Amino acid sequence: MMENGANITVAITLEDLRRFHQEVIADTKKELEAQIAEDRGERYLSIKQVCEMLDVDPSSLWRWRKRGYLVPAEIGGKRRYKMSDIRRILNGRAAQ
Repeated sequence: MMENGANITVAITLEDLRRFHQEVIADTKKELEAQIAEDRGERYLSIKQVCEMLDVDPSSLWRWRKRGYLVPAEIGGKRRYKMSDIRRILNGRAAQ
C-alpha cells in the first residue's frame, strides 16, 4: 500500500503501542545478551587450525585478510582468528 502512495490512517491504542515497545526492547535485550555471552566465550584459532576447518591454503587466508573478508587479530605477535568469524563463513556469511 505504501508503494502505491496510498494515504492510510492507522489507529492503535496506547496500550498496544506500549506492548509493542516492550516487545522490541525485550527482543533487543535478548540479542545483545546473546552477543555478549558469545564474545565472552570467544575462542581464537591459529592459521593452521583455520586452514584445516575451512579446508583452505594459508594463501587463501592471506588474500581474505587483504580483502577484509576474514581479518585476524594480532595476539602476542601472532595472527589468530575468531571462532565466531569462522562460524559466519561456515554458515555462508562474510566475517564482520
